[in-house]
Amino acid sequence: MKHFLSIKDCTRADILDLLNTADQLKYEHKNNIPHKLLEGKTLGMIFDEVSTRTRVSFEVGMYQLGGNAMFLPTEALQINKGEPVADTARVLSRFLDAVMIRTPSQAALEEYASHSDIPVINGLTDEWHPCQVIGDLMTIREYKISFRGLKIAYIGSGNNVANSLISACAKLGIQISMACPEGFFPADDVIKLGLDSNTLTLTSDPKAAIDGADVVYTGIWHTLSEKYDAAARAKIFEGYTLNSELLSLASPDALVLHCLPATRGEEISADVLEAHSKMIFDQTENRLHAQKAILASLVK
Repeated sequence: MKHFLSIKDCTRADILDLLNTADQLKYEHKNNIPHKLLEGKTLGMIFDEVSTRTRVSFEVGMYQLGGNAMFLPTEALQINKGEPVADTARVLSRFLDAVMIRTPSQAALEEYASHSDIPVINGLTDEWHPCQVIGDLMTIREYKISFRGLKIAYIGSGNNVANSLISACAKLGIQISMACPEGFFPADDVIKLGLDSNTLTLTSDPKAAIDGADVVYTGIWHTLSEKYDAAARAKIFEGYTLNSELLSLASPDALVLHCLPATRGEEISADVLEAHSKMIFDQTENRLHAQKAILASLVK
């Protein structure tokens, strides 16, 4: 891989190599074994949006790998004053060893990558969140040992995480049952990928999706807040809150995941989140190790 822009662009081997590398780097970190694989390298981090997990995990990850990370908010760059994306990409290619970009626009990210001589990593767009899903898969394998025979249930909005998760499951042969309200399904091309691989079941019934699931995944709805207020979201997603009643339909030892931040009482109840908080915050921590694996694989 030259860039890491979406899960759709990855092969099965790419994903498994990243997961194996992430596992090794986590083991070394937990056992105080240095892994200065990127000593002397610098990552630029361009942010169009606020961030907690993405910014901190990439900064800490580069530090643990022996390199440096530079926070580059777009309002502090000339691109904010009209410098062409192509020029910014070519300039930063002369100074940095990789760039991570968090921006709403997948098209803008891909335009940047097309002009970049260094690796570009998708830190989040409205269409894809590939770093998140590598950390998610790492967590699933930690708790469930193998992907073989698993059923993942995803309950909520067909957003960037949903797109990435469906694509990863298609590549790895994991069954995923996704429940989304009508009008809030994932992207059409992603649905086709899941259906063509016989790994995706798509429904608007959360109870049907979660029935017997080994992994239950939900995520925040507030990304819809520009169009829908809290009352409208509650109406659209009625029955989709991951509470103890809904979770009781899953496997008794189901792994509960949430990409965070969480709005208790909307996509997940407070009691379910707290009861499964270790799993969810293990998932959050694994973003660090997954992103280190991505960096180590791309930056030479």
